[in-house]
Amino acid sequence: MVNEGKGRMTITRVDSDHPDFKELAGELEEDLKIRDGADHLYYAGLNKIDKLNHVLISYRNEIPIACGGLRPYTNDRVEIKRMYVRPAYRGQGIATDILSELEKWSKELGYRYCVLETGRNQPEAIALYKKNGYLMIANFGQYKESPNSICMEKLVQQRD
Repeated sequence: MVNEGKGRMTITRVDSDHPDFKELAGELEEDLKIRDGADHLYYAGLNKIDKLNHVLISYRNEIPIACGGLRPYTNDRVEIKRMYVRPAYRGQGIATDILSELEKWSKELGYRYCVLETGRNQPEAIALYKKNGYLMIANFGQYKESPNSICMEKLVQQRD
């Protein structure tokens, strides 16, 4: 839980069936439709998610303002999915808080690396991930042939 001067902020663990996550994820899709334009259907197909068991929702004064989730990728890698902060709350460090909590949860679940994909049309996301220690890697999995995808990775837990 984070407490800021603009109201009480909490981060809650849920899954992707939670109605607040569905609402935020829908807003993210609308934002991506604008950013990706004619290519949106292609990218939406790559990012289709049936179910995420590990989702965070950030609330300020009980209003859902941001989200992010985890999807298993390999035995030692988990993929960060559906990172989104409502526009009115951007620039306040909320995305960094969500990302940090996702990394913490990844470690609790036994993963060594967090991996992610973002788009070239999302410069704010690219800057966020770089600022938080993510390094660009070769496009992986379903993103291998995606020219506008940027894939990144961060070691979050050393081997014992």
